[in-house]
Amino acid sequence: ECGGKGCTNCTIDGHSSTTMAAEIAKKNEIPKGLRSIEDLTPTVQFALLGSGVFFFFGIHNILQEAMMKIPGFNFGVMLGYMEVIGVCVCSYFERTCIMKETKRVAPLSAYPLLTFCLLASSALSNMSLNYINFPTKVVFRSCKLIPTMMVASVLNKKVFSSVEYSCALAVCVGLIFFAAADWKLTPTFHPFGLVLVILSICADAILPNGQERVFGLGASRLEVTFFTNFFTLICMTVTTFLSGDLVGIVLHAARDRQLAFYMVVYTFIAYIAISIHMCVVKRFGGVAAVVLATARKGMTLVLSFLLFPKAFSWYYVCGAILVLGGILLSSLYKIHQKKNKSLVSKNSELDAEIAETEKLLEDEKESASTNGKR
Repeated sequence: ECGGKGCTNCTIDGHSSTTMAAEIAKKNEIPKGLRSIEDLTPTVQFALLGSGVFFFFGIHNILQEAMMKIPGFNFGVMLGYMEVIGVCVCSYFERTCIMKETKRVAPLSAYPLLTFCLLASSALSNMSLNYINFPTKVVFRSCKLIPTMMVASVLNKKVFSSVEYSCALAVCVGLIFFAAADWKLTPTFHPFGLVLVILSICADAILPNGQERVFGLGASRLEVTFFTNFFTLICMTVTTFLSGDLVGIVLHAARDRQLAFYMVVYTFIAYIAISIHMCVVKRFGGVAAVVLATARKGMTLVLSFLLFPKAFSWYYVCGAILVLGGILLSSLYKIHQKKNKSLVSKNSELDAEIAETEKLLEDEKESASTNGKR
């Protein structure tokens, strides 16, 4: 009756219309490779995630320095508190509402170390801003690349070459040179601030490697993010309330709308930036994340001097050359290593195939020889 058109019960050219609809939908479907970052090559993944780290952490650090320059703002520890509370709330909603994760994979015993490291790293680092200037803090925290590599060697049994240690040292020394001029021209720092930064570096060197071990237990990025920040939030709420910083910043924000706006944006930007950083840790390891973070801090220093002008010194130029040169050499060396490993793997597979083929030929000869005797 329908003449083969508009009816789901008829067949056209031997195919049901439902099958044809499925084929049309399949043609119009977004290619699988474009639907997920998992389908991209590791190089493209690293490029996208690295760009995200640079962009969002750039905004994050600009807001951080801008808040510290607001008159009367001396609540450096609350910068870390805002990051933790934002990450905790946002990761909870992303985990439960978007990813539909309801169960915890890693045991609770895996989180005390991560909680302690995050608490020490965030609190001590931001507290140091009450005693030293922003570029000095950035420079000293950039030196965590070497201790992170050492911790990775001890905890995760990773082996690094002298070239990689040399590149890490060049990056760190370059960043120190880059801010040494600022330290000399504007020496507005207190030695206690340096002690706080050094302690935060020690905690931060352990954190990425500890995260890798929890990921190895099958925990997702969101699980590690939420539970680590949740336990840290509990600890920081108690300590900042007792110290008076929590009440103080709330009263300050109630009087200053600009500060309140900065705080809201800073909280969300921090979550996006930290989430991307966690993806880098999970996909490429703790050392790769620290190398990227070190380069990002070089960009942060440049933005700091552009947006908050400072006196010029040739130390900045020397530092920039060392930083960029160290990062470039490190990247080229890693690419060279990957190519060599790939070549060795292919040669091994080829040798195995040749050996298997030779064995089959020998078996055929023996079989033919036996049949000929018979």
